Amino acid sequence: MFWEFAKLALKSMISNKLRTILSLLGIVIGVASVITIVNLGESASESIQQEIAAVGLETISVTARTRDREVRRLFDLELRDRIEQEIEGIDVAIASHQYNTRVRWQNKSYSGTVMGVGHQFAQSMEYSAVEGSFFSDRDNEENRQVAVLGSLPAEELFPDGDAVGQFIRIFRGDTARTYRVVGIMEEKSPSFNIQFNQYVYVPYNTYANRLTNIEFVQNYVMKTVPGADVLQVADELDAFLDRIVGSEHYFLFTPSTIADMAANVTNTLSLVLASIAAISLIVGGIGIMNIMLVSVAERTKEIGIRKAIGASPGNIMTQFLIEAMTLTLFGGIIGIGLGIGISNAVVNFFNWDFYPLVNVYFLAAGFSMAVGIFFGLYPARKASKLDPIEALNYE
Repeated sequence: MFWEFAKLALKSMISNKLRTILSLLGIVIGVASVITIVNLGESASESIQQEIAAVGLETISVTARTRDREVRRLFDLELRDRIEQEIEGIDVAIASHQYNTRVRWQNKSYSGTVMGVGHQFAQSMEYSAVEGSFFSDRDNEENRQVAVLGSLPAEELFPDGDAVGQFIRIFRGDTARTYRVVGIMEEKSPSFNIQFNQYVYVPYNTYANRLTNIEFVQNYVMKTVPGADVLQVADELDAFLDRIVGSEHYFLFTPSTIADMAANVTNTLSLVLASIAAISLIVGGIGIMNIMLVSVAERTKEIGIRKAIGASPGNIMTQFLIEAMTLTLFGGIIGIGLGIGISNAVVNFFNWDFYPLVNVYFLAAGFSMAVGIFFGLYPARKASKLDPIEALNYE
């Protein structure tokens, strides 16, 4: 019986093409809007998390932000060692400091940033050399005047290549020291507040003892052990630093926190927007009710004949409900296809990866059928209650 009624519904839709298209517009637009918004929200969320994860969600950063000289001196290499030893879940802690300056080679000059870091920096940040290598622990321990160039200073100073083994001059005010280039790093997208490509890297001890004579560590970058709960480790580190330096003297940052926040924000926004878009389904449902009422009026005599030959009110009601469900399901399928197409085009425009939520497609199809049942119920009940004699005499 269901399939017979469904065939009758399709036949009615085909025989009144324009009316069918106009009545389906609300359902199609509503479903397409919901599918588009949900797909875009999921794709945006995943893409944001991937960008944050490019440097590793297992990374934690602590930055000193105090002007108190006595407190600043607490941010030292000893504190780095204590973090590694006392905070469970920390694999390695790397001290860093930086300042803006000029770097020269022969008649070429580069204005950028020199960063003093530990030898583990490149490996921890998954940052590879395309020429030579990053400096070693021995370079750091012996305060060697060696440097590694990011892609931008390498291009500015050595446009023809062959930078490894050359000697550059790094300025501090009006004075300059000579450093031997030991490596050129690959291009890497900015992440974790680090503009990788623009830096000239030198060993931290060389930076602190020969280049700047700094009194404190500006920043610590920590890598957690595989499988560790990064947020829990961050909480333990936060409590530890509160005891040592005070909560107002540092800023703790972890990509996991930002990734969770980004996912929550995009998911909430997608839910709100999808709920707003779903309102158009109600508008579409009203259109379905209207077209079903018209259909009941047009087929009054048919209803009278069916009742006269024994069709029960339940049969008549079921027939019109199935027609309404078929109509809205058809619109839902078109809307799903349209939504997938639009969201895929937008995702490609923004160069995101496409993450469709297939379960939402089934939910949208089911919801469109539910709209058909809800808004088709009144016309179906009206058809089922028609008096057969009056229906047969209807003009």
